[in-house]
Formats: sequence, C-alpha cells, structure tokens
Amino acid sequence: MNHKPSTMNKFKDADIQAIIGWILRTGVILSMGIVVIGGVLFVYGHGHSVPDYSTFKSVPYFVHNINSIASLNGQAIIQAGIVLLIATPIIRVAFSAIGFILEKDYLYTFITLLVLLIIVISMLTGRIG
Repeated sequence: MNHKPSTMNKFKDADIQAIIGWILRTGVILSMGIVVIGGVLFVYGHGHSVPDYSTFKSVPYFVHNINSIASLNGQAIIQAGIVLLIATPIIRVAFSAIGFILEKDYLYTFITLLVLLIIVISMLTGRIG
C-alpha cells in the first residue's frame, strides 16, 4: 500500500524554526521602519522646538489613544513601533506553542503555554503611569 503522507507529517522542526526566524526578522524590520517613519515625522514637526525640562509631564495622551497614529503624530507612531518590537517575541512564543502542538510534544506545549499565560497576566495586571 502506498500512503501519501499528510501535511502534518511533512511539517518538521526545521520548518517551525524557519517560520519563527521569519516572524522575528519581520517584526524587527517592521518595527524599525515604523520607528524611523515616526522619527522623521516628529523631527519634521518639532525640529526647532526647545524642550522644557523644568516641569514633569506625565504619560502623553497619544499613548492611550489610537487616533494619534491615524493623525500622523510622530511620537505616537514611534510608540507603535516600540509596541510592535515588544510584541514580536510574544508572537514568537505563541507560534512556538502551535509548533509544539503540531509536533505532539505535550510537555513543551504545556511549558510554552504557561510562559504565554504568565506574559498575558503580567500585561493585564501591570500599571500605566
């Protein structure tokens, strides 16, 4: 009998590692590009401004408002690039869990999902400002 191997059997550890590498490279390159674009817009709009360091200013409003990115606020775009840079390894952990599930490696699946749960709980219980 000649059985065709399923797609799941063809999905090897090297494939998972290649995809994870692609995720990490893409995340870093995209975040770098977003930060550069935000930096250019910020310098264009505020290049001649003199910063006032005599008073403390708390977290800017754009950190809490997604509309600032749509209005091309340079600082908000830089912040979005940094958030993407922080999210990149979290996405990698989530994809690793998927890879371990496909490989039917339940111990590493459990450990990876536990790490992901700790990251999510830490993000949800953190304080801003």
